[in-house]
Amino acid sequence: MMTSKTILVGLFGHPVSHSQSPLMHNAAFAEAGLSFAYAAFDVHPEDLEEAVEGIRALGIKGVNVTIPHKVAVMPMLDEVDPLAKKIGAVNTIVNVDGRLIGYNTDGLGYVRSLVEDTKIELEKQVVTILGAGGAARAVAFTLAEHGVKEIRIINRSREKALFLAEHVGTIVPTKVVEQDAGQEAIADSTLLINTTSIGMFPNVQDMPVPAEWLHGELVVSDLIYNPLETRLLREARSIGATVHSGVGMFVNQGALAFELWTGQAAPSDKMRAVVLEQLKK
Repeated sequence: MMTSKTILVGLFGHPVSHSQSPLMHNAAFAEAGLSFAYAAFDVHPEDLEEAVEGIRALGIKGVNVTIPHKVAVMPMLDEVDPLAKKIGAVNTIVNVDGRLIGYNTDGLGYVRSLVEDTKIELEKQVVTILGAGGAARAVAFTLAEHGVKEIRIINRSREKALFLAEHVGTIVPTKVVEQDAGQEAIADSTLLINTTSIGMFPNVQDMPVPAEWLHGELVVSDLIYNPLETRLLREARSIGATVHSGVGMFVNQGALAFELWTGQAAPSDKMRAVVLEQLKK
């Protein structure tokens, strides 16, 4: 039943004008018959603390947090979920009677989408991850928690890769692979994940690794969802590899946030349909 009071949720990021989140969430709330409204707030880094206080002051039910605030926001919260703590980043905040609790739905959204779309068995996977930033951390820790066999990390900054490998390595065997040994590492991997922005619109011809490093036994997964099929995925598909696009992760991380805010199952089919329709324009 519709209540007269609209419950506000939103997005904190900088910039936010390109975000598909308001469209996706507002369609989901309408579908579920909930009087929630989702707005995007462009929050400059120096204003983040005041914006977080605003969640409490205005009685906002929760927000998604995107670049560049996912790490900076953590000390401003009352509580951080254990997985978000391990990842070292928060992408969803829930306001429980003035107590702000931080979660990270990126990794769980990713894993849910990967398994749904490709039907792979996680515990059999030897994984190579391209990148070592926030998205890589979310994906690596969540895959480790789900018991993959091994994780390999290829990243421009060796220091960042070592830091990530050291932490994820407490859960499953994890190693850093030098750029020049990348082809060898991918050759006997079963799952290759691009967490970098290489190949994202407008640089759609770029690839994070050369096409000849790919092979038909791989599941190739790209976190980018604009374009829907990156050049990496196109090249992988052409040699018979299984491909997985970033749109599933985006929808599923949003669905998990929806569930945290509303306590209801998210209409994820509707959410996916709205995003796909928008991206095809």
